[in-house]
Amino acid sequence: MNLTLLTAAGAEAPESKFGFYEAMVEGGPVAWSILAIMIIMSVGSFYILFTKLFEQNKVLKQYKTVQTSFWRAASLKEGAAKLEKDGPWRQLADDAVKAQEEHGKMTDSLESHDYMHGSLQRSEDSINAVLAGGLPFLATVGATAPFVGLLGTVIGIYRALINIGIAGNASIDKVAGPVGEALIMTAIGLLVAVPAVFAFNWLQSRNRKISAMLSSFSNDLLAYMNSNGAVKPAVQAAPAAKPAAKPAAPANPTLNKS
Repeated sequence: MNLTLLTAAGAEAPESKFGFYEAMVEGGPVAWSILAIMIIMSVGSFYILFTKLFEQNKVLKQYKTVQTSFWRAASLKEGAAKLEKDGPWRQLADDAVKAQEEHGKMTDSLESHDYMHGSLQRSEDSINAVLAGGLPFLATVGATAPFVGLLGTVIGIYRALINIGIAGNASIDKVAGPVGEALIMTAIGLLVAVPAVFAFNWLQSRNRKISAMLSSFSNDLLAYMNSNGAVKPAVQAAPAAKPAAKPAAPANPTLNKS
């Protein structure tokens, strides 16, 4: 008897109407549109994070070649050939070679120095601009995502007030859906904005480090050209190769005889 009553009660229990999907359905096209915008922002933020991180790691890895191989070369052109093509260090070295070849056309030594310095500075600025690409999107997402979520929150509260006015009372079944939608939009806005802000600050700090390295390399190139190769930074030793494994010691013939 008791089992029959429990089974009947379970079969008649109403389904929950307060889940995520139900809240989005309650919000209608506006809620779905805001959710789609949030998804686009989030996907774009993570895409930029991983692509820029890969780009930065590649630049930092290439700098090891500059420290160990570039300054060992007899000339800038020879050193530039040792650097990876389409890399920022190769671009700076090629621009330095070009400036060195053209500076002889300047009649004044001061003009020659300014020309070479300006050429390297323009090259450095173009590299920094490429490294900074995509970061404005992260900054925009971090600044606007909470407000986009807040728009959904305002709409949800507005729907709750309309339902209260129509029903004439503030029963939970009238306001739970719109309020749930409002809270969900607020949470989604924060979940999208916080990673974007962290990614922006982290990538920006790494870009500043790379920019300082580029500036140092540019100054070294300028000093090298103005001194005709007499002034250049100390060359770091290349990492030592691992020693080969020692061959196994031969068996003791005395022991074999015994």
